[in-house]
Parts: sequence; C-alpha cells; structure tokens
Amino acid sequence: MKPLSEQCSEHPKKSAEEMQSEETRNAPGNGVTVSTEPTRENPAQQNGVVSSHDGISPVSQTQTELQPPSSAPAPPAQPPRDQWGGKYEFLLSCIGYCVGLGNVWRFPYLCYRNGGGVFLIPYFIMLFFTGMPLFLMELSLGQYGAAGPITVWKCCPLLKGIGIGMLCVSILVCLYYNVIIAWTFYYLGSSFQSPLPWSCDALHNIPFCRNRTNVTQSPSEVFWNEKVLGVVYSKGLHDPGPVRWPLALCLLAAWVVIFLCMLKGIRSSGKVVYVTATFPYFVLVVLIIRGATLEGSLNGIAFYLTPNWALLANAQVWNDAASQIFYSLGIGVGGLLSMASYNKFDNNVIRDTLIITMGNCGTSFFSGFAIFSILGHMAWKKGVPVGQVADSGPGLAFVAYPEALALLPGSVFWSILFFLMLFMLGVDTLFGNMEGICTAVLDEFPQLRSNLKHKTLFLALLCFAFYLMGLLLITDGGIYWFTLIDSFSTSFGLIIITLFMCIGISFFYGVNQFCQDIVDMICHCPPWCTKLLSYFKACWVVFTPFLLTFILTYIFIEMYRTSLHYGAYVYPTWGKALGVCMGAFCCLQILIWAIVAVSKESGTLRDRFQKSIRPLNSWRVNNINTTSQDQHVEPQRVEGPFTVNLTEADFTSMNWEAISEA
Repeated sequence: MKPLSEQCSEHPKKSAEEMQSEETRNAPGNGVTVSTEPTRENPAQQNGVVSSHDGISPVSQTQTELQPPSSAPAPPAQPPRDQWGGKYEFLLSCIGYCVGLGNVWRFPYLCYRNGGGVFLIPYFIMLFFTGMPLFLMELSLGQYGAAGPITVWKCCPLLKGIGIGMLCVSILVCLYYNVIIAWTFYYLGSSFQSPLPWSCDALHNIPFCRNRTNVTQSPSEVFWNEKVLGVVYSKGLHDPGPVRWPLALCLLAAWVVIFLCMLKGIRSSGKVVYVTATFPYFVLVVLIIRGATLEGSLNGIAFYLTPNWALLANAQVWNDAASQIFYSLGIGVGGLLSMASYNKFDNNVIRDTLIITMGNCGTSFFSGFAIFSILGHMAWKKGVPVGQVADSGPGLAFVAYPEALALLPGSVFWSILFFLMLFMLGVDTLFGNMEGICTAVLDEFPQLRSNLKHKTLFLALLCFAFYLMGLLLITDGGIYWFTLIDSFSTSFGLIIITLFMCIGISFFYGVNQFCQDIVDMICHCPPWCTKLLSYFKACWVVFTPFLLTFILTYIFIEMYRTSLHYGAYVYPTWGKALGVCMGAFCCLQILIWAIVAVSKESGTLRDRFQKSIRPLNSWRVNNINTTSQDQHVEPQRVEGPFTVNLTEADFTSMNWEAISEA
C-alpha cells in the first residue's frame, strides 16, 4: 500500500458542488460543463462515465448531442442530511454509547471470576484483533456512505439483510434496555427517603437485620424482589401477572426523556451528551476517592486484581473476554454506523476508533476500583469474604451496591449520585440504539426527514410502541421475559450478523477497495495511519473472522449444554426455543434479502450473483457530505447551439486559454 500522501494526490475528493456540476453537464437541455481540473475517483459508474484509479478514461463518444430544453420537472432534491455540530459531539456520543451499564456491572465481575488481573491479557488481545477492526469497519462504512444501516448496503445489495438484521437486534435491545432505566428511576426516587428503604435503618427491615441466622435474604434483596419486581408473585414465564403501575409510570417517564432528547435528532442529542457522557466519570472518581477511605477497601481491590494464571488455559475466560469486548463496544447493532453517517466526509475514523475503544476499555477497568472498594468495605463490615457479596448484572446494580451504599455515612447522597450515574449510562446507550432505528427508517423514507411534523410524529409513535411492548417486562413475571430477551437478542444472531458484515466487506465489496475508501476520507492522516490500516486489513481478512467463528461455536456449545435460568427458576424448553427463534429471526434476514437481491437481477445464477454484489451507481455519487474547499475548482460552462466536440485535451489540467493559444 502506498503512503497516504501519495494516494491522496492520486485520489482528490469531490465536493458536493462538483458532483452537482457533473449532473448538470449530463442533464438534457443544458450546456456542457467541463471542469478545468480532472477528477479521479474510485472505479464506479457515475452518470454514465466510468472512472478508474489510473485516471479518467477518455469519453467513448466524442460527440455530445445537445437536446432542446425539456419541460419535464426536475426530480425532487433529497432533503439535507444533518451533521454533528463538532467533532466532540460525535466522540462524546460514541463514548456515551459504548460506555454503558455493562462497563459497571459486568466487567468487574468477569475480571475477578476469570483470574483477576490475568483477565486483562485475553481482554486486550480480543480488543486489538476483534473489537477495534470491527469498530473501524462500522464507522468507516457509515461515514463513507453517509447512510444508515439499511441504505448503506447499496455498496453491496446482496448484503442488505445485514442492515435489516441490525435493525431487528436494535429493536429488541431498545425494548428491554429502557426497562433498566425505569428501574433506575424507581430507585432514584426511593433514594430521596431517609433512611433508605433497603437499609437496616428502615423500620420495616428491622426483622431482617436483627436475626440474620434465620433470614435468607438481605433487606436490599427483599426490596428488589418484592417492592420493585414483584417476582415473588409470579410462577414463571407463563405467569406474567399484572402490570406494576409504579414501574409503568417510571417507564413512561424514561421514554418521554428519550423522546425529548431525540426530538431534533443529533442536533439535540449531540448537546445532551456533553452532560450525560461526562457525568458518569465524575461520579466514578468521587466513588473511588470515597471507597479508598473505607476500611476493608483494599481487600476488595485485591480480590478484583489478584492474578490466577492457571485460568488462561480455560476457553471460558477467552470467550468472556471476547463477548465483553464485543458487547461493550456496541458493534453490529447499527448505532455506530448511524452516528458515523452524520460525520464530515474527511473525518479521521482511525483516530476516533483508537480514542473511543481505548476509552471504553479504560473506563471498564477504572470502574472496577469504584465497585470493589465499596464491596470490600461491605464484606469487612459483615465479616464475610468478598466473593459472597460480589455479583454481576442487575444483581450488582440494584442489590449488592445499594446495600453497600446504605452502610456509608450520608447514604442518601451516595445513593442519589450512583443512580444518577446509572441513568446517564443507560440513556447514552439508548440514544445510539434509537438513532440506529430512526436513521434506518428516515433513509428509506427521506420525505420524513424533510418534514419536521411527520418526523416528530414518527418518533412519538415509535417511543409509544416501545412503551406498550415494554409493559410485558414490568409485570410480576416481567424479569423472566427481560432475562430471556437479554440472553438471546445479542447472542448468536448478533455474532452471525457481524461475521457476515466482516466477510462481505472483505471478500464481496473488496478489502482493498474498502481500505482505499478509508484513504480517500483521511488524506491528512499522519503516516502511522498507513501501517495501522495494513494491520486492520489483515484482521478483517484473517483474524477477526476466525475469532468470531470461535465465539459463535462456543455460544452454540454452551447453549446446548446449559439451561437458561433466573435465580432458582429454570426456563422451560418452549421458553428457550422462543429465545432461539428471536436470535434466528434476526440473522435469517441476511438469507432472505440475499435471495431477494439475486432474484431482482437477470441472467444466469452466476451473473445474478455478480450483479448483486456490485455497488450501485449512487454509492459514491450522492453520499459525500463535504470536502476541503481548497480542492474545489469552479467549472466553466460552454454553450453550443447544436453540438460540442470534446477532445482529449478537454480532459487535461490545461486551461482554456492555453488551448486557444495553441
């Protein structure tokens, strides 16, 4: 691969005005527009002219007949696409999207369960060979195509089903993710009570705290299971029971917040992330400082980081590392692709990938100190090992950690701070998922984008539909449905979607062409970008597909060997089958829409396949947002009454005066 500086000189970017001038030149009834500087682009048919990397091919027809002006109306112009107000809005939005609840309630637990500090070795290996390459692929695809997860596959129509599958996964994630925010709202409101309703100081919890020998549940567990979830009143998946109306109001409030923040698209959510993406870091710093002053905190930190080298030979450790990297970065859901589609065309995606992925992983490691320092204090106060109080998932966020905070002086303040942090983390992640859905629909139906009233109505109906579907998850047995969707929505289906995205871009679209597209976007990148791009190219072709196949194989083996359960409740066979159907429905979209794409073409099966993997003409023509203004040369217009004979000199960099003098 040539240095970026040389490739940039060979492939100057076209501005939107130059694109428009070409369309004007070929439009009937207009004169012939000839640019004074040749434009060289990637190989693609554009308005009937085929260009290549070696330069513009001479016009096959040297005579262009000028037709009389046509009275036919011009096609309606596409509504303008929004762009981020600044590069920090995009970075903060992506960091907020990636740094979610899993960084706080899952990574620390996985770290201590899989060998402490040793877990960081497979964790960072999976980051460099799976997380970063896929992250860069999704950002680059969205930014270059300036389109959402469905429309962007005009680069390879055969793979349109990948975008549909991403949309299905994103719908399932949004369905249950806002329920977590509803729980957070409930706890946040309860945190304004003194004493906290899940602490031993509350009068109704005195029986649980005085006689600990005969009590199997702590006050925080009773509050979670009885007051919040109501799971004790349900027999299982088949018995959801009535809706818990306090949670229904919290869920409604959560969707109203999402609606208001996304009302103006990235113009509104891009401003909100300045608060929601930075506030959790402030809280984590405060919690670490407070935890470091507590008795027993060092025992918790030691429990978190003590290495167990023997576990490196365990396949489960490597699978946990890969899955944590994969899910915490939000790859394959469409959120990253949609947010990148609002970038400027020349944004440096390689730099953004390094910043966001390293920031995400650093936050996961950093949050472990905040969690285990306070859990260590709780274990010291109870006189039990740290392992007995450690937990993951909702059990950590809504049982173990609130109980630990209740033991601190000023527990009301610490509880409010903690649940505000959880709210910010959840809202940021939901922004990305909702943006993926909205962008996909608005790109398919661009008339919604140009009409603010229709766009607002669509967003309102979408949020209301999610609210109605989410009511099932806040019934007495809603936690069983929550666990089912959570377990299978981002399971094997998402891995298959991402695997096909990696293989499709590498082998159908072409990994060399994809790398060249990235070069066209980041011409001003330092020389180290070239070396990194070569590394990412090797990952896309070899390492990443291999590791994704490993993860997928392990998921299928574990799915066959183990049963799904929540606490002591084991899911029935039909429940597990329902979850498998959810995951299969998402990834089957790839096959369905591939068949549709092939059937639309003509010729033999081989011809149809080759045509269906060929980029559409609009892939590079209509989707460049902006370029450097200094590369734009104003075209000259030559009016001819009948015909204009174009010679080869007309396509050189010579100006008209030099030609006339010659």
